[in-house]
Amino acid sequence: MNYQVPRGTQDILPKDIRKWHRLEELIRQFCHVYNYDEIRTPIFEHTNVFKRGNDSSDMVNKEMYTFQLENSKTSLTLRPEGTAGVVRSFVENKLFGSADLPVKMYYVGPQFRHERPQKGRMRIFHQFGVEVIGAKSPMLDVETIALGWSFVSALGLKDMKVLINTLGDDASRDAYRTALKEHFKNDIDDMCADCKRRYEQNPLRILDCKVDHEKEIMKTAPKMQDYLNEESQAYFEEVLEGLDALGIPYEVDDRLVRGLDYYTHTVFEVVSVNKEMGAQSTVFAGGRYDGLVEYFGGPQGMSGIGWAMGLERLLIACEAEGISLDEEEGLDAYVLCLSPSVKKEALQVVSLLRANGYRSDTDYLGRSFKAQFKTVDRKKARIAILIGEDEVEKGEVTIKDTLHKTQQSVPFDDIIESMDALFEEENEECTCGEENCTCGHHHHHEE
Repeated sequence: MNYQVPRGTQDILPKDIRKWHRLEELIRQFCHVYNYDEIRTPIFEHTNVFKRGNDSSDMVNKEMYTFQLENSKTSLTLRPEGTAGVVRSFVENKLFGSADLPVKMYYVGPQFRHERPQKGRMRIFHQFGVEVIGAKSPMLDVETIALGWSFVSALGLKDMKVLINTLGDDASRDAYRTALKEHFKNDIDDMCADCKRRYEQNPLRILDCKVDHEKEIMKTAPKMQDYLNEESQAYFEEVLEGLDALGIPYEVDDRLVRGLDYYTHTVFEVVSVNKEMGAQSTVFAGGRYDGLVEYFGGPQGMSGIGWAMGLERLLIACEAEGISLDEEEGLDAYVLCLSPSVKKEALQVVSLLRANGYRSDTDYLGRSFKAQFKTVDRKKARIAILIGEDEVEKGEVTIKDTLHKTQQSVPFDDIIESMDALFEEENEECTCGEENCTCGHHHHHEE
């Protein structure tokens, strides 16, 4: 038998997990200062949460993992995106009754889409997303874009740009749809099968076609901004003024429609212009949605805005720009067991160190002293603690400081005090004052 991960999925191994932790920590820090709270929704939902009415997106029509259990009429779908589940939860739990609207939420987790895997596009992928529901203000559109923009900037990404467009309100979009249908009606028979379907379901999506995009008829298609009513135009201008005020660079891209059908007004994509990224250059993207809360049975006219960021893609972008997120963390202490008869004592020492917040380990394979010492090096252990029969008899251990090459014998009861003193000294020597300093000095935080 050949056991391998399914196509389009990956194992994230212990050696790679640090970058993920760094990203997730940063996500939580950013959302905390922006006053967004985390929400966790189920990984599968009833299929109709995603398959809504006359939806023309590829995601709904071709990419969902949908299943029915035996003897059950219930159809369930692994979530292909985060927004629908969050809005469903917002309505089901009556969060719209909150005294302080809007409700600001974020999520981090896996999504599932059955599409052709390629670099930066997986069948199980992870997204960090935000949703702000219950208020409609151009300044909120700006705030959500600013959160994402400042997050990628904090990672050190430079080759980024914001593409933005407006789809206007319902009235503007209806007028535009009619114009598009008129424009494409004589040519639609020569276009791809997806476009034929989109022509009926949502002609805006034709503009997003990857097959026919070079055709003349596409290049001469009417533009959304010619069909915006005054209100929609004014809303969009305010969003752009807000981005200017925060110094966030953007390009208005009138071809941008986004892949999901529920967007209204502002839609945006933040893309990497680094050529290493290949075709999958979008790092995060989203927009405003006006009809979704009502669709799930919530109050009429309650608007939301959100975006989602692909974490796999973000890591590729960091790699492309030479940004490293995985500084290896060494051990604070490694306990060397010099004789099988003192295994229990070695374990007691390791437990004591861990209880005091020191990252520690010991040998469980009964290896030679020399082999254990190699582990001290490999694990970059700052302190080596030696226990043998002599030590146990005297009720003490030998503490070796691998950095300053000093060693001392210490009674069992004073191990933690000695450790604290060694790390204390370390912190005093460090002048950088940074909590996550990289100057090689060890900052030990009391747990």
